[in-house]
Amino acid sequence: MLCSLGASCRSFRAGPNQFGHLPDPPKSGLVTEGGVRPEDSQRVHLINAFRRYGYLQAELDPLGLRISKDVPELNPKIYGLSPDQLLPGKELSLDDLAEQLRIIYCGTMAIEFMHINASFSVLFLNGAKNWEERQWLAQHFENSVVEELRNEEKVKLAKLMLKCENFDHFLAVKFPTVKRYGGEGAEAMYGFFSEAFDSAPEKDIKQMRGKPEFPDNIQGSGDVLSHLTSSFDHQCAGGTVHISMLPNPSHLEAVNPVAMGKARARARSLGVGDYSKDRSARVGDGVLAILVHGDGAFTGQGVVWESISLSRAPHFRIGGTIHLVINNQVAFTAEAHIGRSSEFCSDMAKAFEYPIIHVNGDHPNDVVKATKLAMAYRDRFRKDVFIDLICYRRWGHNELDDASFTQPIMYKVITNRDSVPRQYADDLINQGLLTEDDVKKEKEAHTARLMDSFRAIDSTPPVANHLSGYWKGFVQAPAEVQKWDTGCDINVLKYVGAASVSTPEGFKVHPHLKKMHCEARIQKVTAGESIDWGTAEALAFGSLLLEGNDVRLSGQDVGRATFSFRAISYAHWISVDYINYLKFRHAMLVDYESDLTHIPLNFISKEQKGYLEIANNILSEEAVLGYEFGYSLDHPRRLCVWEAQFGDFCNGAQIIIDTFLSSAESKWLTQSGLTLLLPHGFDGAGPEHSSCRIERFLTLCNSREDQTPVDGENVNFRIANPTTSAQYFHLLRRQVL
Repeated sequence: MLCSLGASCRSFRAGPNQFGHLPDPPKSGLVTEGGVRPEDSQRVHLINAFRRYGYLQAELDPLGLRISKDVPELNPKIYGLSPDQLLPGKELSLDDLAEQLRIIYCGTMAIEFMHINASFSVLFLNGAKNWEERQWLAQHFENSVVEELRNEEKVKLAKLMLKCENFDHFLAVKFPTVKRYGGEGAEAMYGFFSEAFDSAPEKDIKQMRGKPEFPDNIQGSGDVLSHLTSSFDHQCAGGTVHISMLPNPSHLEAVNPVAMGKARARARSLGVGDYSKDRSARVGDGVLAILVHGDGAFTGQGVVWESISLSRAPHFRIGGTIHLVINNQVAFTAEAHIGRSSEFCSDMAKAFEYPIIHVNGDHPNDVVKATKLAMAYRDRFRKDVFIDLICYRRWGHNELDDASFTQPIMYKVITNRDSVPRQYADDLINQGLLTEDDVKKEKEAHTARLMDSFRAIDSTPPVANHLSGYWKGFVQAPAEVQKWDTGCDINVLKYVGAASVSTPEGFKVHPHLKKMHCEARIQKVTAGESIDWGTAEALAFGSLLLEGNDVRLSGQDVGRATFSFRAISYAHWISVDYINYLKFRHAMLVDYESDLTHIPLNFISKEQKGYLEIANNILSEEAVLGYEFGYSLDHPRRLCVWEAQFGDFCNGAQIIIDTFLSSAESKWLTQSGLTLLLPHGFDGAGPEHSSCRIERFLTLCNSREDQTPVDGENVNFRIANPTTSAQYFHLLRRQVL
């Protein structure tokens, strides 16, 4: 029996004022599709068949090498009627209807959305109307197929693709031996970016997330050319949107959770979405994340699944991400049937009940239509949406690679075809919207602009603009050791200590916690002695909150602390490795009778501006640590803490540790104050529970013995091994002060 489960069936519930998780707007209950008249059943079955299976027969491969599947459900004959028989009450035969549906659902743009089922929403989303989502998607997709782009949109798109192709050709001439990983073969994706950027202000999006040469006075090693990033304000008819591209390592897809975390942090900075004081606000207001994937890595890298698993989790959701999968049908040399076990690279999205729009990369108009639909869906439902852009790569894995060694048939087809920009320009010339002279002038003007920039390379010194915005005034750490005052007034600490276990009137604390945690803590802070590790942490957090700094504590079961102990260990930029059993954190208290949660440190003072966000997260290391790293990039005045359930488990996030935490500042001048707590102890718990793998962090640390003084502030890690709770208190405060 399927029933509607509300929040009362969960193990514990967020209180009405839990920081960082705005209550969802009330739902009106489940919507049923209603009865179908018997005389309409054949028509309904056929329509639903095309909506469910039409993409399997769509014309999606620009190279024409993919063989469409035979789908019996799309044959009108199986519905027991003669193909030329008129439908009841309609001047339309079943064959005619099938042909119309084939044009809509089996063309060069197709959609998957019938997997969005009501059952999931009943169990987990408190009755969200997924039937309404399916109806909305069907209506808007069908309208998108028949709608034409305006002539000015077509001309703009043609010129954009011509310039992008011209840029690739310019680089090939000026840098013939450099691997560029250009966009040739997938030029239609520029229509995606153009439409997404231009339509963002209309959706009230102000921020969108998604250098190898440094000035002489800046310390850094730089990174490979293909990791170049940019940040700029985009002006369009609807307004201005700030677009920033995050630097990413060569580990494909590893940047996904980083971008998501940066987007959520920016929502906090803007005070929108889950952080808005307006109870009618919606998660996803003001900030949009766009993730661009490759087909091979999208299906092969586990961080993709982990990241999507965060998409609707409390304290991690960002109101929907737009995913663009550049599906060039080959991952280096591995073709699709080798690189995945699923039919389409985007099939993973079905598990999360997100819509998928497939587009033939030879049809830029359809790419723009798909983008419009994706942006509208995200704006309406605040959920992820995927665009699978099926294209090809003209030059193989990079411009120096000869892909015909392993894909000879495919590259015979590619070699003998015009480029997508050239084909599209020819279409507009045939329509009378462009002339060959227009195309020539556009290329010449763009080449002249590129040449001006090329000539200015040697005379233009690089500019370091990495410490701007909220980071303005910060500098790179000096070589010498600095001293910081991390102390706090004793009366403030006593006040914070008492407040850290205070509860609202009528709140029922578990009897054991009331005595052993709440009352015991008050006794200790009143006496000013025997301060345990959990209390020291609460004092550090609370004092920072009173000073106007946010604290975000993330990890598995961090609200209570794993196994009810306050265990502390290693940290990025700071580290501790001491375990102290039975010293409870319990930063989040749960009402013994109602299951409602309460976070005392968020009610220290009516005037407080800093808040503690407790982000109990999914059982993931790589995606969550990447997310927290991204969150820490936005603002320096936040204490961002990630705690491993056991310190040894940090190796599940080794890619993030190696490519972001240890080397981001050296490669990209990116600063972060992220703190890692890796609990472990020398108590003989056995493998995976003993050492936090501290030797790996020591190896990664770039401390230097050849400078005076030895080991200054300019290190990538600060590894601390406190032996007292007081040391832990000061280390936490130092991260922000």
